[in-house]
Amino acid sequence: MPELYINHQRFRGFTMTCIVQKYGGSSLADLEKLKKVAAIIAAVRKQNISVAVVVSAMGKTTDNLVAMARGISAAPSRREMDMLLTTGERITMSLLCMALNEQGIEAVSLTGSQSGIITNDRHNNAQVIEVRPVRVLDELENGKVVVIGGFQGVSYKREITTLGRGGSDTTAVALAAALNADRCEIYSDVDGVYTADPSVVADAKHLPEISYQAMQEMSTAGAKVLNAHAVQFAKDKQIAIYARSTFAPGKETIVRKMPPGSLTGIQGVVSEDEITRVIISGKNAIADFEWAIAFLEQEQIQIKELHVANVVKEPEKSEASFIVSQKYFYGWDSIKKQLIDKLGANIEFDTSLSALSLIGEGINKSNDSLIETLRLLASQEIAVYGITTTSFRISLLVPKEKIKLAVALCHKRWVTENL
Repeated sequence: MPELYINHQRFRGFTMTCIVQKYGGSSLADLEKLKKVAAIIAAVRKQNISVAVVVSAMGKTTDNLVAMARGISAAPSRREMDMLLTTGERITMSLLCMALNEQGIEAVSLTGSQSGIITNDRHNNAQVIEVRPVRVLDELENGKVVVIGGFQGVSYKREITTLGRGGSDTTAVALAAALNADRCEIYSDVDGVYTADPSVVADAKHLPEISYQAMQEMSTAGAKVLNAHAVQFAKDKQIAIYARSTFAPGKETIVRKMPPGSLTGIQGVVSEDEITRVIISGKNAIADFEWAIAFLEQEQIQIKELHVANVVKEPEKSEASFIVSQKYFYGWDSIKKQLIDKLGANIEFDTSLSALSLIGEGINKSNDSLIETLRLLASQEIAVYGITTTSFRISLLVPKEKIKLAVALCHKRWVTENL
């Protein structure tokens, strides 16, 4: 992860408490909610606390903009998509500043580029490489609430970029690091992190705290509460993240460094549906695989869960595969066509699977959890088509129509029964 610029001379003359707050689109879905958020921010500012606020686009604005683009083109330019999608946050930040001003709180809105969010040159899924919050510091020092458009930055080539879906979390954490803020608060329509998606598992349990590593694995595996890149930034800079509900205060989840062994066992069961398994086979499978991943890198498409079987004595049986999460980019049909044009019958695309992931510290110290999970799934005739493990995760590919059952079974066995 790139080294962030940190302003150690914070506020250049005083040491007022500084916090960064981020509000998601569901918290800002309409003008009434936006006014309520303004009242929450105003109450904090009146406590003589400096506040930098990162906002997402209102409600379904981003989805609507994507739909508009797809109504024009099946494979819209990534650059133009970034220009289009960043308008959503600009609308939110301007309206929120107006609402704050109506409450007697001075506020100023800044885009990602005005805030000094510098990224690499990957459109649609850029990474923050530097934060120089000079303008933000100036406005905070002048007593203003600074409202920043999340999800966006400017590349070193001076191109507008976006950070991928959920990238407003990354904006907030990166700013908290650069401002040396006292804490970073992430507000949404849920009151923190649960052991499973409550809409899938009715008895999912709230987690008061969770380690950076476990949270990052959950986010990578499909959990929607926090962005994986944001958690990585927080881990690198040791910034505690407080995940809270905007309009139902009380519970929260603190994402922070945990003492070794303080949280053991499986803490979460996560699923991801919007995936495609790409399989390359034949005697040239390895060379074709190398071409494919280079092509996807050129197209700025991330891949994960790589598997390679190079059968030297019978090369025609060689095979390589990987997973693409389609929710992170646009124009998949065009990319798919180019892959088929190059590799023909040697490439296939499987959209019938979902990913089931078990998350927990020390989960793979032995194979017991994996073995029992496989037996559990087999008892319900749920086939497994792929397995990947890390120090904090076991991921299994299962039929899409069985994913909710698989999540419920694993959550009951590994979370509910272990309480």
